[in-house]
Amino acid sequence: MNNFFKILLFIFLIFKTSISFSENTKIKIGVLVPLSGENASLGEQIINSIRMALIDIDDNKLEIYPKDTESDPNITLRSALELEKMGINLVIGPIFHENLIYLKEVENITFLSLTNKTLDLPKNIISSGINSTSQLRTIKKFLKLNEIKKTILLIPDLSYDSEIKKGINNSKLKFFKEYYYNIEPTKLTKQIEEITNYEKRKQNLLDEISRVENSDDIDKEKKIENLKKKYTLGTLKFDSIIIADFEESLKSVITSLLYTDVSPKEKFIITLNQWFDESLINEINVQPIYYPSINKKNLDNFILKFKKKFDYKPNHLSLLTYDLVGLIYFLSLKNETLEINKSFRTKNIFKGKMGIFEIKDNRINHQLNFYEVSNGKLKEIF
Repeated sequence: MNNFFKILLFIFLIFKTSISFSENTKIKIGVLVPLSGENASLGEQIINSIRMALIDIDDNKLEIYPKDTESDPNITLRSALELEKMGINLVIGPIFHENLIYLKEVENITFLSLTNKTLDLPKNIISSGINSTSQLRTIKKFLKLNEIKKTILLIPDLSYDSEIKKGINNSKLKFFKEYYYNIEPTKLTKQIEEITNYEKRKQNLLDEISRVENSDDIDKEKKIENLKKKYTLGTLKFDSIIIADFEESLKSVITSLLYTDVSPKEKFIITLNQWFDESLINEINVQPIYYPSINKKNLDNFILKFKKKFDYKPNHLSLLTYDLVGLIYFLSLKNETLEINKSFRTKNIFKGKMGIFEIKDNRINHQLNFYEVSNGKLKEIF
């Protein structure tokens, strides 16, 4: 965390109450995560990241009270009510957006949810994940630095398209055109053909070959030879493409672009935060590709430290949780103990391992880094 954090052994009981010191100086923090069920391992990671944060912060006024959600909205509500009865007004979690639906009933608690979704959140829930606004603001900076004027946006016809729209509005990012596509491969390829005007460009090439063949050009054989090395002929109206997709679906879109003779070497291919997906580094044919994300060096250092202590590699949510504990402590230095939860309702800025946080309008926006994957290597642009 920051330089003033030192290392001190802190005894932490995962499933029971914390060690009691002076009640007047204590900051009680609830934690709502799955401690049982199919997502229990993720809950364990988050608890362990909190333990690491407490050790690094080195201040025994923080008390943590974990409660199980079982990844179920009803059980999440029940656990939240139990925390409320304990006098807790600040909670880290839940993880999943679907577990938030009943928490507006627990008005006395501010929940720092790990979700990156920001639509229709109750007033007592702060979204702390890497949201679309943070990502698109970073992409906007990259476009400006490279004087990229004509960008098209490709959005899969899925449930999170409303989040993308909100990010566009908040970032004030303007696009040359926006398209929705079907993720089914055959339909996708057909749509990309239409977006890139592929049939027309392909016909342009055939027409030009025919024209040269029937011409009196002295070097027409050489011209025909060069033309036959091409797949299409004609310019595209855009200079960059933002693909709001992930993993195999993202690769399918880029593959369809390659099929329609749109090369990443000629047009900027930009996407959303990929969390340093190793498979993208191995896919040389889809490179270069660009995306925003958290600070890679800090993430790697955190993973090494976590793995050394707990003997397994953590999920990126563990680093987010680590920083949230640091953020709570940071705000406790600036505010009265009982007023910390209210600090999340006003604008605040904090620097953590993931980067700089800005708390505003029931969400935590992140100032992200920007990366290029090219020739099998990851490079930080800014």
